[in-house]
Amino acid sequence: MNPRQLKTFLAVIRHENLTRAAAEVNLAQSSLSDQIQALEEELGVELFLRSRQGVAPTPAGAALKAYAEEILALNDEAKTAVRSAAGRTEQSIILGALETIAAERLAPWLSLFRRQNPSLALKLKIGGSGELHTQLQHGSIDVAFTFDRGQQDERFATRRISIEPLVLIAGRDSQAPSSEGLAALSTAPFVATETGCVYRHLFDTTFEEAGLPTPPIVAQADSIATIIRFVASGAGYGLVPRLALGPAAARSDIVELPWPGESPAAALVMMWRRRRVQPPALTLLLQSAGEELSPVRPADARLRHAG
Repeated sequence: MNPRQLKTFLAVIRHENLTRAAAEVNLAQSSLSDQIQALEEELGVELFLRSRQGVAPTPAGAALKAYAEEILALNDEAKTAVRSAAGRTEQSIILGALETIAAERLAPWLSLFRRQNPSLALKLKIGGSGELHTQLQHGSIDVAFTFDRGQQDERFATRRISIEPLVLIAGRDSQAPSSEGLAALSTAPFVATETGCVYRHLFDTTFEEAGLPTPPIVAQADSIATIIRFVASGAGYGLVPRLALGPAAARSDIVELPWPGESPAAALVMMWRRRRVQPPALTLLLQSAGEELSPVRPADARLRHAG
């Protein structure tokens, strides 16, 4: 099993289609098929089931997936460690973050970190929570900043940065629900992100943990900023991280409504792959994050309250 074969194997796993997988790894489809066939012959098992609908991993293929990811990650880690020891590698680091976190929490810190480490190259990628997790698995980013979903993965180290409160927002002319309690909100119209997004997970979990049905979703948006704009237009209520309200603080068309009972919150975390030898650049970043990234204070809430 060589790295090229394993990269091809994982591309087929991701796409479940030979044509799309071949395009990703820049191979002719016949060459891709040859690599998969050679891998199957070496292992003595069939890795994929082929049908008109595409290809799907066999149990043996599913078992190989995690090992293939680990082998490729270790291969990249070894190259980085050797080049670093020889002084032949550029000091660089790639971060991934949700858009809201990048804008409201990371921008000031990264500017400071860059001034303190001018020889270190930084790159920031914006993506959804699922996309960031995949990029971390593949090694295309070094650190991911997202909200914790409570999923444990021994391949990654996780550090909690802060606990971020979630706040209930509405348009300026909106009124609080006529009756008190969370049950009243469970029938109110809401704007939320799509299922699968970490923000939607936080939204759904808030009501599930209270034993209540999820409120009706009248509109779905792909970002918190878009949700805020929908709410401002009167489309419905929104439940968003307080840190996302920074740009909306000066607006007069958004109000924060009181949340019945204890306000929900989410843990902001940073994740990185566990390595035998930590790259010096990553060590510097982790140290700086521990010193400079502090929780948002309750006094930072800047929206006026209605009630």
